[in-house]
Amino acid sequence: MGKIHGLMDIGKRGMAISQSAIQTASHNIANKSTEGYTRQRLETATNPAIDEGRYRLGTGAKISGINRINNPWLEKQVEREGSQFAYLEGQTHALGRLESAMNEQSVKGLNDAIGNFFGSFRELANNPESALPRANVRESANALIRTFNDVKRQIDNVEVDLNKTIEASVGEANEFAREIADLNSKIQQIEISSVAAANDERDRRDLLVKKLSEKLDISYAEDPKTGMLNITAGNTGVLVSGTTSTRIMTQKDVDGQTYIFNELSPGGTRFDITEQFRRGAVGGSLDMRDGQVYELNKNLEDLAYNIAQSVNEVHQEGYDRYDQTGIQFFEIPADGSFSIHDFRVSDLIQNDVGRIAAASKVGSPGDNATANVIQELQFRNLMENGKYSFDDYYSAKVGEVGIQAQRANSALEAQKGTLEQLKNVRESVSGVSLDEEAAKMIEYQKSYEASARMIKVADEMFDTVLNLKRM
Repeated sequence: MGKIHGLMDIGKRGMAISQSAIQTASHNIANKSTEGYTRQRLETATNPAIDEGRYRLGTGAKISGINRINNPWLEKQVEREGSQFAYLEGQTHALGRLESAMNEQSVKGLNDAIGNFFGSFRELANNPESALPRANVRESANALIRTFNDVKRQIDNVEVDLNKTIEASVGEANEFAREIADLNSKIQQIEISSVAAANDERDRRDLLVKKLSEKLDISYAEDPKTGMLNITAGNTGVLVSGTTSTRIMTQKDVDGQTYIFNELSPGGTRFDITEQFRRGAVGGSLDMRDGQVYELNKNLEDLAYNIAQSVNEVHQEGYDRYDQTGIQFFEIPADGSFSIHDFRVSDLIQNDVGRIAAASKVGSPGDNATANVIQELQFRNLMENGKYSFDDYYSAKVGEVGIQAQRANSALEAQKGTLEQLKNVRESVSGVSLDEEAAKMIEYQKSYEASARMIKVADEMFDTVLNLKRM
């Protein structure tokens, strides 16, 4: 009788295994489109056999676990390449905006304004006694200053957006870190209190790590004893330690630049960790802000200062219509603290175009020597120690931005291909195939029916035994 009971036990366990397998397959199908989901598979093992005389009889199967089908090394690769993609994407977007700000082909840009300014002095040299060319000089100078300020404003807007990206990315990273710490707690509770693995919680945590890596340069490791993940931002900013998350903070300086700080304890000492980020959206934004954007601003101010300084040097040597000399055409601070925001035509000339110097001698109303020298400045190599003229210098800087934007686009496309390839490999390993799951469900259904048939056979054997006793 014990053996017949054993058959019923085998059938019951078989039905339970098949039912659990069908439920697991259904769970996979339902999460086919869930971001970050890893397909699960029910694993079985042989149930311990029993001794029966000289033989050992099998007692069926048992569930050994429900495991995620994933490759940790592949997941790590996807995380790293995703972080690099976010870095390049941010740089490409910013370079595209800088390229538009300095576009010299579709709109009249700074080169055109520089040409018009020096061209107005050529017109003055042709007719130094007339007031109209002098008015044109003043207007072209004001137009040049407006164009400098317009380009500067567009570059500054890119810088502001980069700072906002840093702030927003750090804020999102803090939220991801808080949720990862909560998941650490859940995973620990589930896996310590039972033998089962916290598959769905681990999927969500892996996804958050990838999203976090897209924002910041992070390193992380899992504690093999507790299953909890510890995460560090940069080199020293502890984001997640077990079930605790620590916020990293942003702060603006007097120039409006955003910096990142790690606060060891609430209200405690803050350490600047800005320089530690070299990947992710934050790393890309920092490199752009402190690299290309800073250099462009510096180059633009150098160009404006050199134009103003060169024109002033010649203009101060000349004589205006009132035979006065020593007049600055552009206002330049005496302490050398030049800024495009302070770049302007001197008040004397702004109020009276007669103060524009065209002559090189007193009492020579038809003299155009000073105007000629000023207009020739456009073609002299006065930038970067005699390497470039004003036009060539700006064109070179525009060209550099264009080349950088082109390289960034190429790198982004290549990185996109690499990332998509890795995601496709991950999908083939860990993704859900509806055809495969449907085939598995049919297989499990047949197993369920066979186990039920086994119980029915055992029941019929009981009836046969009982009928023998009645005979």
